[in-house]
Amino acid sequence: MSRKHPIISITGSSGAGTTSVKRTFEQIFRRENVNAAYIEGDAFHRYNRFDMRTKMAEEAERGNKHFSHFSPETNLFEELENTFRDYGATGTGKTRYYVHDDKESAIHGVPPGHFTEWQSLPPDSDLLFYEGLHGAVITDKVNVAQHADLKIGVVPVINLEWIQKLHRDRADRGYSTEAVTDTILRRMPDYVHYIVPQFGETDINFQRVPTVDTSNPFIARWIPTPDESMVVIRFKNPRGIDFAYLLSMIQGSFMSRANSIVIHGAKMDLAMQLILTPLIMQLIERKRGAK
Repeated sequence: MSRKHPIISITGSSGAGTTSVKRTFEQIFRRENVNAAYIEGDAFHRYNRFDMRTKMAEEAERGNKHFSHFSPETNLFEELENTFRDYGATGTGKTRYYVHDDKESAIHGVPPGHFTEWQSLPPDSDLLFYEGLHGAVITDKVNVAQHADLKIGVVPVINLEWIQKLHRDRADRGYSTEAVTDTILRRMPDYVHYIVPQFGETDINFQRVPTVDTSNPFIARWIPTPDESMVVIRFKNPRGIDFAYLLSMIQGSFMSRANSIVIHGAKMDLAMQLILTPLIMQLIERKRGAK
């Protein structure tokens, strides 16, 4: 970790809502005049969309039914750790963009499903902001988690995650329920080994829990809304967190454990603003003090 060049990493499972969380951070950065450099987790996938399909088919022929985007084999974990390390030491580093669709293709000049060239992060940033699947990953070869100053986990309970994926993939990608189910099953070992352990490394976790029946996610007709959810916020180290203030500011909130607060799902943005703004400003003040 670095006082001069702090790093914030947002780690979420697929479809967990990390993009919405990123927007909340962007609002805080804009309001507090924080100049952030951004890294997207997709940039550190090993294969483009078409090579991944080819590789997946090859692995399936070899009998590997669990080849997924979650594993070290399909990601550049070493390069991600090097970028975190370089930024913490010098305030610079390398990243690229994964182009998802035609809209992004028009911006970056690269066909959908491909990467841009590697490029340097913009100079003179106040902090580095990562959002993706592996912001706190630890394996026998890398330890990305050790380089981040503030690690946030965003994860729904598993049935809600499956519902979100089912609805997104069917609506946006035209997949059948059976195809999405196969994808969930294929990813499960890597999810257990490489995604779930990260939420034990994060400083704060936001976990959305539906208050409606999700017992069979494969037949759910709707994704539970924020109004139909609660959010459990867990602090790894609750020391210094003003729970009395949070409880007074967030209507209907309560503490479920000494390090956990539960809020109504619709209050998640407010809670993030209240909790994260002072933590971000602490990093910025520490940075300025180090200079």
